[in-house]
Amino acid sequence: MDYKDILKELVSITAVSGFEQASAERIKGIMEGKCDEASIDSFFNVIGIRRGTGDNPKKIIITAHYDEIGFLVKSIDDKGFIKLTNMGGIDPKLLLAQEVVIHGKKDIVGIIGAKPPHLLKPEEAKKAVKLEDLSVDTGLGKEELRKIVSIGDTATLMVPLLELEGNKISSKSLDNRSGVAAMIGIMNEISGIKLKNDVFFVATTQEEVGLRGVQVSSYAIAPDAAVVIDACHGDMPECPKESIYPLGKGPAIGLGPNLHRILTGKLFKIAKDNDIPHQTDIEPDNTGTEAWALQVSRSGIPTVLVSIPLRYMHTGTETLSISDVENTVKLVKAFLTALDDGMEGIL
Repeated sequence: MDYKDILKELVSITAVSGFEQASAERIKGIMEGKCDEASIDSFFNVIGIRRGTGDNPKKIIITAHYDEIGFLVKSIDDKGFIKLTNMGGIDPKLLLAQEVVIHGKKDIVGIIGAKPPHLLKPEEAKKAVKLEDLSVDTGLGKEELRKIVSIGDTATLMVPLLELEGNKISSKSLDNRSGVAAMIGIMNEISGIKLKNDVFFVATTQEEVGLRGVQVSSYAIAPDAAVVIDACHGDMPECPKESIYPLGKGPAIGLGPNLHRILTGKLFKIAKDNDIPHQTDIEPDNTGTEAWALQVSRSGIPTVLVSIPLRYMHTGTETLSISDVENTVKLVKAFLTALDDGMEGIL
């Protein structure tokens, strides 16, 4: 399976948190044919179901959010310059001189202007950049622009997927389209296997603004166990080594009170027994992922976390190793097979 091609398609999808409805059908279309059923719920979570063959199948849910950080149009001034507000965590200093797409009545390209250094006063050069001080220039004047763009329209960074050396790629929204790509890979890998348990693949919404989509889907499905696939921080210069994970060394398996100890131990054993490269992600508190919300859905769901290392998170140059996506697929496929052999004494 060519994960670069899958990711090229996935990162091209626009799904700003809270505005995923425009792209839910595209995600569903990718799932169809790979699952027995595919549907979209009232929160625009996309759910693919692979029905098990057992007499009394358990329900296993695998989640990966497909929403992305982005912007909303906040105002348009008399000269046609657009002010934005953020949806999700974005560092404004990364936005200077960036290209964006405003998703109005039609997509329109703009640039976030930056005052040239020649015109900066000494005190301005020392100040932190604020989003409210930045403006988008589309080249259009106010009247013409307002025929296309309205207050409340979404905007996203305009970044092509780049293939880097060492089997790595860079793009926007790899957090967490990489997890969705892995989920699609798992669907393919189990297509020829008769599993006893039902597997629910859920591409979730509004993770970046409060883990909301997974709360809705997990409550409705009421699974017996859960696997969350997300991104964690990859190795970067000048970052503390204890909180980052090298690219190409395999997915990071979460370990902490938020995560089910027996199932997590099973994940580590599977990785070791099958020679699947992996790392240990120590999570002493809130994981910052859907696992935090999923574990306390209904009366509690035993949950594990598998994370794909990603450099430069929440920027337009998020970077990962394709091998980590591939090994995430191998790990979770083997995990599903192991659970199929019996969950007595585990749950």
